[in-house]
Amino acid sequence: MTVTTNEHGQQNVFAKEPIMEIMENTTPHNEKAEKLNGRLAMLGIIAALGAYATTGQLIPGLW
Repeated sequence: MTVTTNEHGQQNVFAKEPIMEIMENTTPHNEKAEKLNGRLAMLGIIAALGAYATTGQLIPGLW
């Protein structure tokens, strides 16, 4: 760890930072997961709008 002292005599303790590493984009499943999450979110919004249109409640049975 690195200890530095400022002009008022206060000490700051900093952890040693790891060396930065550039990684190639080797995980194509992240793109698939993002598409799936977006599609499920759109499906949820459509389901919520349909429930509101048919019952007049945001969550049928609760509100």
